[in-house]
Amino acid sequence: MTIPNDDARFPNGREGETDKFEAAAGSSAAGGEPDPAKVPRSRTGENRGGVKKAERIPDGADTPSAKTPIEKEASDSPPKKTKNVKKRLLRLVVSLIALFAAFGLISNLAVILSTERKILSTDPLSPPAEPYDCILVLGCGVKEDGTPTDMLYDRVRAAVTLYEAGFAPKLLMSGDHSENYNEVGAMKELAEKFGVSSEDILLDHKGYSTYESIARAAEVFGIRRAVVVTQGYHLNRALYLARAFGIEAVGGPADLRSYRGQFGRDLREAAARSKDFLTALWKPSFSTDTAEEP
Repeated sequence: MTIPNDDARFPNGREGETDKFEAAAGSSAAGGEPDPAKVPRSRTGENRGGVKKAERIPDGADTPSAKTPIEKEASDSPPKKTKNVKKRLLRLVVSLIALFAAFGLISNLAVILSTERKILSTDPLSPPAEPYDCILVLGCGVKEDGTPTDMLYDRVRAAVTLYEAGFAPKLLMSGDHSENYNEVGAMKELAEKFGVSSEDILLDHKGYSTYESIARAAEVFGIRRAVVVTQGYHLNRALYLARAFGIEAVGGPADLRSYRGQFGRDLREAAARSKDFLTALWKPSFSTDTAEEP
């Protein structure tokens, strides 16, 4: 039998490549890794025999599956759906705040502008041609010893001045009279000290709020024309409610001095105007009991 020579066994000079494969296999058998540089590659970028090109592991990565900085940042960020929900909630909160602010502004302007011309000028004080039914004095608090606070004292003082000028033949004192607390009693006692006859003083013991004082003046006492006496910051709201209950009213300001804490009262009054702007429309129920002293 004829043994083919080397040229016949390895046409086209492929013995060199065989040597390379054998060298790589020998290296693996010896426990080492084949040198990728010595392994022939196909045109597709893969080593012959289906072995893929080795991938380079980033510096600092423990395993080939370690995330790159960009992938890590993407995984740490909240899901897109959560972000959208937060944005919707934020827009809803901002919209509600803007809505309440707009309502507060509009309601305050409506109350003030519609009543500003109904406030009397006390200099000079000119009585009307036809007296009003009464001078309605709104309560605002007494001290621990039962005497009027400065604001309440000035309201009674201003009301007595209007009474003496002939604005009305009666004073209607409206305030809170509950257990161990009596605004109307203190108001009456002070008016009498100023010279008003007790027969000309009417008492409403259930005027627990501005709304109730005005509503009861109309519904319980039958007042149709009145001078409402309180401090200036409070007059617009009182006159607005009076008109809602069909009372032809003018305001008698009782600002005889400056008062502590006025800034806080102004803020509360702004909120109260918005509240009574609504109550004047739907008129919630109130006590219609007679004015008997409890």
